[in-house]
Amino acid sequence: MRTSAPGGGHSFVRPVFLYRYFFTGISITGMVRTPLTPWERERGERLGELLRAARGERSMVEVAAAAGLSAETLRKIETGRAPTPAFFTVAALAGALGLSLDEVAVLATPPDAAPENGAHGGAAA
Repeated sequence: MRTSAPGGGHSFVRPVFLYRYFFTGISITGMVRTPLTPWERERGERLGELLRAARGERSMVEVAAAAGLSAETLRKIETGRAPTPAFFTVAALAGALGLSLDEVAVLATPPDAAPENGAHGGAAA
C-alpha cells in the first residue's frame, strides 16, 4: 500500500506482514473407497442406459442444464464412469427427464438378486 510521506514528500511502501501457520502433528489421510461390486457396476450401467434412452433427441447440455448439472457429469453417468451418483443428482435428472424415482429405481436395478452382503443399501432378505 503506497502512501505519501509527511509533508507531501516521496511516497513509501508500508510493510505487509505475512503470517504463516505451521501445524505439526496433524496428518490428513485420504478417504479410501471400497471397490464397487459387479452388481453395483451393472446398476450404474443400467442407470446410464435408462437416462440416455429417456433423454431421446435432447442434447446432453440441455438436459444437464435443466437438472442443474454439468454436461460432463451427465456424460459420466450415462457412460457408466460414475456408476454411483448422489441421490439428489439422480433426483434432479429424473425430474428433468420426466421420470419418477420409482421408475428409475426399478429400471436401473439389475434383475439378479441383491448382492450377498447387502452392499446395495437395501434391507437384507
